[in-house]
Amino acid sequence: TTVQPGTTFLFDLERKFAAAVAKGGGPAFASFFDKNGMTLANRQAPIVGQPAIAAHARWSPNDYQLTWTPEGGELSPDGAMGYTWGHYEGWSLKGSGIEQGRYVTVWKKEPDGTWKVVMDSSNEDPPEAECKCTVDGKP
Repeated sequence: TTVQPGTTFLFDLERKFAAAVAKGGGPAFASFFDKNGMTLANRQAPIVGQPAIAAHARWSPNDYQLTWTPEGGELSPDGAMGYTWGHYEGWSLKGSGIEQGRYVTVWKKEPDGTWKVVMDSSNEDPPEAECKCTVDGKP
């Protein structure tokens, strides 16, 4: 797949975001949000505003790890907004399982030239379905 220059820029933002979260956990996650940013997740009410996101995202990287990999994205023609999407994994280091799913991050260029997240949305992958198919009578 050919990646456009704007998409490469957004992928670099995502890599910096992911590296900061791997090192700093929830507080680092919250620090990347615009003051009016929001998160949307499965079976949860929206969390709106960087202070509310910071109050919710308190996990330590010693207890929980969240990683993600962008697979696609696009930068707006004026270079002021963009989005990325991809796959994420989150797991407790105390053994409570792995969450996997898809995400979309919407980025916005702030007046000072920095880039902040204005929306992060995720949904968990469905549990793997048991295969009940056969080929020539064999599972």
